[in-house]
Amino acid sequence: MAKSPPSIDDRNVFPGERQQRILARLRNEGRVVAAELAEAFEVSEDSIRRDLRELAAQGLCKRVYGGALLPAITLTPLKQRRNEHPLRKQALARQAVSLVKPGQTLLIDAGTTNVAIAAALPMGIGLSVITNAPHIAQLLLDREDFEVLLVGGRISPSIGGAIGAQAVEQVRRLRADLCFPGTCAIDAAHGLWGFDSEEALFKRAMIEASDETVVVATDDKLGAVAAYQVADLARVQHLVVERSADRATRTAFSKQGVMVHRADAVSG
Repeated sequence: MAKSPPSIDDRNVFPGERQQRILARLRNEGRVVAAELAEAFEVSEDSIRRDLRELAAQGLCKRVYGGALLPAITLTPLKQRRNEHPLRKQALARQAVSLVKPGQTLLIDAGTTNVAIAAALPMGIGLSVITNAPHIAQLLLDREDFEVLLVGGRISPSIGGAIGAQAVEQVRRLRADLCFPGTCAIDAAHGLWGFDSEEALFKRAMIEASDETVVVATDDKLGAVAAYQVADLARVQHLVVERSADRATRTAFSKQGVMVHRADAVSG
């Protein structure tokens, strides 16, 4: 990938602003080199290394010799994820379901944010919902205007849904208008990532079976990578982000043809 050229706008900026620009460049390119940053910002390499140390301390980058890389995020236990940031997930879910139209068929992956999306689906719009997550299917069972199809297969306790060959084969025989794959990580250069090889295959099958893909991501998943690539960004039509997602990161995705939707600010 081509490096970002030095910009006159990068000169004479405050350290906090410089760190935000370094972070935006890192998320766009996947890596940064300290010497190149020092030249672009017209500061010493010591200043850049200090910036990178501070970003790394916040978990926003991984320091390596001569520069920094995107952080590789890890999967926390499902029970822990269920209790993390409920208001943020609800705000994302409200924005995500605004993309759903009456009568559509949805594919909803397992995941705690997707549970919030399922709970936020509007009443009375006659949806068909296909999911590999028993918790989501159970949540929607009392919705009289919904038809619910549960994809079977091996249930992964850490993921909270069915994955594996049986689940993938079932999804390949289906067709959906919109899919909501669970988001482990997404970056503007390489697309959507998963933690587990079978999980990544299932998400890929979901995307291939759907007309449009909606990725819903909390801030920590933007610009990060995981172990297995699910799909490149060309397969993602919509990205729903938090209100706090920085402008440079949103612009990087928009330049790749993805429609970026910002959730409302978290209240409560």
